[in-house]
Amino acid sequence: MGDLLLVRHGETEWSLTGQHTSWTDKPLTQHGEEQAKSLAPFFAGRPFALALTSPLDRAVRTADLAGLAGATPYDDLHEWDYGAYEGITTREIHRTRPTWDLWTDGVPPGPEGHPGESPAEVGARADRVLSRVDAALAADEGDVVLVAHAHFLRVVTARRLGLAPAEGRLFQLGTGTVSRLSTEHGRPVVAAWNVRPRD
Repeated sequence: MGDLLLVRHGETEWSLTGQHTSWTDKPLTQHGEEQAKSLAPFFAGRPFALALTSPLDRAVRTADLAGLAGATPYDDLHEWDYGAYEGITTREIHRTRPTWDLWTDGVPPGPEGHPGESPAEVGARADRVLSRVDAALAADEGDVVLVAHAHFLRVVTARRLGLAPAEGRLFQLGTGTVSRLSTEHGRPVVAAWNVRPRD
């Protein structure tokens, strides 16, 4: 049975400044493009049972530059909907809500079409993604790779390990990295985390 590989998209202007970025589709910075290109040797010649990407351009571009041009966009891989906190940093939020925590409090509603998501709602999306991952891995034709976003992939990791969605807070995820979830004695484990090919 193959492994689940998680790729966080390369750096963007807002990931660099710590601004919450869900539907605002900031392009990769030059450094972000270099990060994505550096992943290509890691994926070259590797068989995949399934390759999926968030539909957002920053993830699709990362997949293309990393040599995963055949990755299929999948709506459930989009980033946590940050609602009214889109484009705002945690430091700015703490000026008016000093104890706010994304992982436990969720976000207030934003503009029309962006009501925000609770940790449980993001967890439900992650579970749908993992159902598709499991079906692909069961075919035993290689690994599955997901190219997406930090907070969402952290929730995917928590759910894969049997943890509550909010426990995604335990898994910091850098831009332009690959992480690998595998199994040991039939149980899901973290086999590698925040790897860059140059590491």
